[in-house]
Amino acid sequence: MVTISTDSCADLSSALIRDRDIKVIPLQVLVDGRNIRDGEMSLEELFASVEKTGQLPKTSAPAVADFIDFYAGSEEVVFIGISEKLSATIQSARLATSELKSQRIFIVDSKNLSTGIGLLVIKAADLRDHGLNAQQIASELEKLVAKVRTSFVIDTMEYLYKGGRCSGLQALAGSLLQIRPIITVQEDGTLGVKHKIRGSRAKALNTLLSDFKADLPDIDLQRVFVTHTSYPEDADYLVEELKKLAPVEQVLVTSAGATIASHCGPRTIGILYLKR
Repeated sequence: MVTISTDSCADLSSALIRDRDIKVIPLQVLVDGRNIRDGEMSLEELFASVEKTGQLPKTSAPAVADFIDFYAGSEEVVFIGISEKLSATIQSARLATSELKSQRIFIVDSKNLSTGIGLLVIKAADLRDHGLNAQQIASELEKLVAKVRTSFVIDTMEYLYKGGRCSGLQALAGSLLQIRPIITVQEDGTLGVKHKIRGSRAKALNTLLSDFKADLPDIDLQRVFVTHTSYPEDADYLVEELKKLAPVEQVLVTSAGATIASHCGPRTIGILYLKR
């Protein structure tokens, strides 16, 4: 039996994890002096802590020992993790595999985050259910990595600023000019600014939809994710508009976990999909 596994940055719902038989290893989040596992704190609590203390949470990858325990009991494993350019998680997974001297553990660097990882994880579950072995699944996933499209609207630059991802001047300018950046995951697994939207949040959301529409002839319409940090109203709007644009078989809505939310802040929302 092939075990399909990922880390908590994949932002899959508990229902998806259960129904598709996926194993998840959590990252660690340091919040107001407390070290917790991703998933043990609500986003409301997380954001309230930041507002109270003025300090961003710090996140860390699972240790090598955690991965050794995580792999235990599995015959064959495919692990799909957050981009190696954004976290040490993949490195820990590889070191654990090396220590175990296992030839039955296959690691795939998603070169992505959030449900950009999740798209690949669900594809892996599809392939497993069609009878492919771990090596075959990993090989097919490697072909799909570059086809994932991840874009999301950042509502406040405060978290980027406190996390050292933009200067104080940029944060101030963004606030004064009502600039809402749309962040994208680039082919090398790093983050880049796709658009700088000046004006309303609705304009930024519609820019996400316009980008989706532009890609529409090449999109795999089997599954599209809308992922957010505790802002379901905008998620409902995007789902409704996506269904108007295309006959998507599944539009899945998920809430980001504490790790992703620690870096992008409240009211972040994105559309994530695969190209054919």
